[in-house]
Amino acid sequence: MPSVPPHTGSLPYLPRVVDAELTLLLSQLPAVWIDGPKGVGKTATAGQRAATVRHLDRPEVHALVRADLQAGISGPAPVLLDEWQLVPEVWDAVRRAVDDDPAPNRFILTGSATDSGTRTHSGAGRIVSRRMRPMTLPERGISTPTVSLRAMLEIGSSTPVAGTSEMRLADYASEILRSGFPGLRHLDGRALTTQLDGYLARVVESDMAEAGLRVRRPDTLTNWLRAYAAATSTTASWEKIRAAAHPGHAEKPARSTTVPYIEALTRIRILDGIEAWSPTGNRFARLAASPKHHLADPALAARLLGVSNRDLMQGSRGLEALPSDGPFLGALFESLCALTVRVFAQAAFADVRHFREYSGRHEVDFIVLRDDGKVIAMESKIAASVDDGDVKHLHWLESQMPGQVIDKVMLTTGPTAYRRTDGVAVVPLALLGP
Repeated sequence: MPSVPPHTGSLPYLPRVVDAELTLLLSQLPAVWIDGPKGVGKTATAGQRAATVRHLDRPEVHALVRADLQAGISGPAPVLLDEWQLVPEVWDAVRRAVDDDPAPNRFILTGSATDSGTRTHSGAGRIVSRRMRPMTLPERGISTPTVSLRAMLEIGSSTPVAGTSEMRLADYASEILRSGFPGLRHLDGRALTTQLDGYLARVVESDMAEAGLRVRRPDTLTNWLRAYAAATSTTASWEKIRAAAHPGHAEKPARSTTVPYIEALTRIRILDGIEAWSPTGNRFARLAASPKHHLADPALAARLLGVSNRDLMQGSRGLEALPSDGPFLGALFESLCALTVRVFAQAAFADVRHFREYSGRHEVDFIVLRDDGKVIAMESKIAASVDDGDVKHLHWLESQMPGQVIDKVMLTTGPTAYRRTDGVAVVPLALLGP
């Protein structure tokens, strides 16, 4: 069975936050699955540590592995099985190999989830998964973090908060449009937008079929993607998104038609919503259960709506519109914050949710959860300054859950990280790190 050297690619490898997670896990565990959307850098990251690489999207490798699964997963360890879902039998072959020999650092699998009928065994206890998302600002090499989310999770409001950033609002808008997909970072202008358009076209034309769903009406799916893009950082209902996807049409597609789109887009990690938080021993009367809508990368949302840097700075929402409390740049900045907070929280083995009362009277953008149930409450704001009104929801949540909220954070586009006299940490997004 042939193998190839670890992937290096034509572009230099940019270190990722998930690298440290993989080193830690593979030092003790036999198999790790790196899960995430296409183009996020899974293969390059896995290839940095693999001794044997099998690219299952290459026809000759695909055919050989199908013909002899055991040979396909053999070789000097760790063995990288890239795009494993193209030969789904590989999953069970790895699971059985781990049962026979649970030594650490044996297998790395990369790829997106497939349709629910593909895998008959979960792999629980044998194959652990780590999510990989587009690059944060420090991973892009454009900022040096000075405030650690891990430290906040460990010591709460005692965490030092200091540092300055040269990034301003226009710089954040530019970074949103440039994307966190590593293969696009060297592009700009028409080359970048063409590549983003091609990425979205592949989602509609081929990736959905790979996820187990045949798309009979590509235009309908594209309209749904635009509607979700317009709903970025909101909890807009299915009905509102459906209406935005099909404006002017008396008859809208039924739920049975569109729900499979949502499920498949979630499986291939194009939709990446943040689930609502329901605290243990819930003391709140009514909490919203809807997720906050986010695409894998805010650049995809911006491209779907056709907005430019000038549009964002002038407050335009592009091709589609849904009710919004502010400019679309604010929604996209919150989405960039969501990507960032989730990457850093995962590195600290924490989870991220959002909080919203059913009435909308109180809401908090991000709830970062420790295993013991204690949380960091975080908000985002595209302005540089923070006043008392901006932090009222953070203080309210702390008052409702004394002793459970260990820190309060406002992520901004400002130049300086500091703590307010009321204890809220004001942190420019560019200065937040793992």
